[in-house]
Amino acid sequence: MLRHFVHLLFAAALAAATATAQPVIVRTSTLIDGRGHVLKNKELTIENGRITGIGDAHQKPSIDLSGLTVMPGWIDTHIHATWYFNAEERLEQGGRGSKSTPQQAALYAAANLYATLMGGFTTVQSVGAELDADLRARIAGGTIPGPRVLTSLRQVNENTGDPARIRAYVQKMKSDSADLVKIFATASIRDGGKMTMTPEQLNAACGEAKAQGLRTLVHAHSSDGARASVEAGCTTIEHGTFLDDATLELMARRGTFFDPNFLVLHNYLDNKPKFLGIGNYTEEGFAAMEKGLPLVAQVLRRARAHNVKVVLGTDGVAGAHGHNAEEFIYRVKEGGDQPMDAITSGTSVAAESLGMGGQIGSIAEGLQADLVAVQGDPLADITAVRHVAFVMKGGKIYKYAPR
Repeated sequence: MLRHFVHLLFAAALAAATATAQPVIVRTSTLIDGRGHVLKNKELTIENGRITGIGDAHQKPSIDLSGLTVMPGWIDTHIHATWYFNAEERLEQGGRGSKSTPQQAALYAAANLYATLMGGFTTVQSVGAELDADLRARIAGGTIPGPRVLTSLRQVNENTGDPARIRAYVQKMKSDSADLVKIFATASIRDGGKMTMTPEQLNAACGEAKAQGLRTLVHAHSSDGARASVEAGCTTIEHGTFLDDATLELMARRGTFFDPNFLVLHNYLDNKPKFLGIGNYTEEGFAAMEKGLPLVAQVLRRARAHNVKVVLGTDGVAGAHGHNAEEFIYRVKEGGDQPMDAITSGTSVAAESLGMGGQIGSIAEGLQADLVAVQGDPLADITAVRHVAFVMKGGKIYKYAPR
């Protein structure tokens, strides 16, 4: 406890130092730039929250990260920040029917985001709950610590209405400050993953989102639902458990991003008693998720073979927050990814999918000073991502806990 307190005090002191207008020099011995390159013995110059210089290490550093592996702050393109386990260790989502008070639900969500930041993720996309907007604002304003938040606020599904109503709904999402549109093109894997929205509904949702300048993230397990979404011009396909090669090839040609998820299935299975009996979290549903894990591994391998742009998202729900980096590990150990490919999927490729490639996701001059440093070498042993020793977001230090 004392050691943890000392680390917090040291991090607070460093954070105060980095908040000044003076340039901050960060020394590194091993740096993975987020774009597939490894740089040795470099120093970063940081001013006003941005990286203004990268060069050979020769100055006295303000922060010495020698001996650690430094990367851009990680990005999780799919979480549910408002899902948590209540005092009875059962799933709640902070909505109607919850046993927790609204105040408790907000605290659970804030704690989830703090844990995610401490785990090395400096940007997340939460899809989505109304509370996300308040969390996004408080974090951006600096009143609570957390990763940068993007949110859909709500979702579009087959019950949203006919194409005209869907367009109006998307327009309302835009006016309510949504960053993107979340769409359910198919059922859950627990319900078979069949296509649920019509092509006309998907055309309306994706077309209106594009007209409003919003990206679209589509939950789609089946090939027909994913294919219709890609043809409608969606941005990203989530899950894709049952995708065939023809759909993956279409995604590659169209530049559609793909986010297969391992952590969410493992998390459900590891925490089964906390979900079982709620909604479609039935024995049959859990059996379907268990059968889905090898299919996710297969579809990731096939997506790589087709050169689909793969991003890193966890679909992080209750129990997964703060453990988001396990997705890197599952993708390497179960999905056959190369460690560098897994890392770029959670840095530069993820940033591109968010339309933020010019701001985050890489260590480069002019970009936000988002950094994560780990003990060990994740290119040699991907489990090093579990050992986060340093987190900086926008030039501000949130964690510094060397051994």
